[in-house]
Amino acid sequence: MRPCRRRRRQASAGRPAWPRGGRGSQGWAQASADFHLSLYGRRRRSGLAPPRKIQFGLDPPGAGSPYQPASHHPEPPMTHRPSLLLQRPLAMLLCAQLMLSACSATEIATGAVRWPTPAPQPEPPSLPTNVVARTVPNFEAPSATHCARPVQTDETPGREPGQASATLRRDDEMRKSAPALASRDAVAAEAGAPRFAPPAPGAPPMQRPRPQQEAVTAGMVDDNADFSAYLQFRQRTQLAHRERDVSERYLLQVRNPRGAAVPDAEVAVQAANGAAMWARTDAAGHAWLHPNAFDPSGSRMYEVAVRKDGQQGTAFLRRGQKNAVDLMLNAAASPQRARLDLVFLVDATGSMGDEIGKLKASLRSIANEVARLPSRPDTCFGLVAYRDRGDAFLVRRHDLTNDLGGFQAVLDALQADGGGDYPEAMNEALHEAVHRLSWRGTGATRLVVLLADAPPHLDYRGPQYDEDMMAALGKGIKVFSVGASGLDKQGEYVQRQIAQYTGGRFVFLTYREAHNPASGPGRETVHDVSNYSVQTLNRLIVRLVSEELGKLPRAG
Repeated sequence: MRPCRRRRRQASAGRPAWPRGGRGSQGWAQASADFHLSLYGRRRRSGLAPPRKIQFGLDPPGAGSPYQPASHHPEPPMTHRPSLLLQRPLAMLLCAQLMLSACSATEIATGAVRWPTPAPQPEPPSLPTNVVARTVPNFEAPSATHCARPVQTDETPGREPGQASATLRRDDEMRKSAPALASRDAVAAEAGAPRFAPPAPGAPPMQRPRPQQEAVTAGMVDDNADFSAYLQFRQRTQLAHRERDVSERYLLQVRNPRGAAVPDAEVAVQAANGAAMWARTDAAGHAWLHPNAFDPSGSRMYEVAVRKDGQQGTAFLRRGQKNAVDLMLNAAASPQRARLDLVFLVDATGSMGDEIGKLKASLRSIANEVARLPSRPDTCFGLVAYRDRGDAFLVRRHDLTNDLGGFQAVLDALQADGGGDYPEAMNEALHEAVHRLSWRGTGATRLVVLLADAPPHLDYRGPQYDEDMMAALGKGIKVFSVGASGLDKQGEYVQRQIAQYTGGRFVFLTYREAHNPASGPGRETVHDVSNYSVQTLNRLIVRLVSEELGKLPRAG
């Protein structure tokens, strides 16, 4: 027994760290056992009779007397002397069990703490305290070589087979809330009357949808061009969102030896502590870098590596520098014909019927105008529609294809329905669009037009929009967010986050009366924007595509 006590004393000399909050009840019981066992041994060696009954336990600090080391603690109270034959074996057995458990507990405590996965493992103590886990990409590089395929559709169901719909359309909620015992006349009157749902907190009031043949007008702001105004908007709009700090940013420019832009070059930015981010240059050879968005520890220096077509270059970014990061890369010339992957990411809940209808009517016009652009792009179209949990489907995606007729057919078949509460499954839909479509590889221009009238669910587990907007930048996918009628402040904040980080634009529908979508097309909006021009939605989409392709360097 002595070797165990000696090992225990040696282990206690190292003062092992206790869990946060100090010693728990087990720790105090162990201290009590150590004290009484040492007392028992001293009485045996001195020839004194051991106590017939030992009262274990010490009060922790604040509950009685302050905790004291065993050598200074007063002798525990003794009780009357019971039968010697009965008590001595029991006391010796109890002491032996406690000493064995103390020795084994000491051996476990001296080992490394094993955390349950997937919690992060602690860093070795020899490393600096600001070292973080080395970041790895959370996406696969785009690699498809073509889109010459028939339309391929995949669907994530919104509910289990046989399960009744868990949600109602937002404009049906007031009908459901009617008293169950209403009179027959009242029910008949209600059935014939227009039904409107109460708006979500902070959302503009819901209005009757406009006729589908009516023009849809829209404005646009570029938050990267007027970055100070965007930061002011973020500061005065304090709503729930997924935070990524973009207040500090740096421009990366990649050119070839002739001074021409190098588009779609892979970019990797890494700090000494392992924090990293990835991007691809846009059609102008640019990428915005936001260190605080991926490295909250505030490293002072970053290595910026760029590669394309087997060529690679390296530069360094120092925090606080005023000039852009310039890199020269002797990459191959761009193809003669631009390659464009254009995906529509659409909220297909009941309140979106007018926007989906307009998109159906204008898609052929958009495709024809894009085909006549000077760059004559080789265009692939994709569609991702989403609703919410409890609906017929959660996400339905149609992979990229150059079959415009087949794509038009699946778009015509899309119907707006479902969606009960205000937020919808935008997180899951953005994840599908970024990770599950066959985006073409090196040299393609990749664009997403996100059309929605509600923010994502921030209370759902699973994909999160901030992680997927960072993955989109890593894959070279630029998002143009379109705020439809009924989009509240939270939805505007999220859509502008996604557009700004990926290098896109924020587009918003406009009306004759800002708070009344039924008033018809106009120049007014409820959104927190200024200094914008207005066009029809389809012309604005074509304009954004044209501007992006116009930045590509001319072949030859």
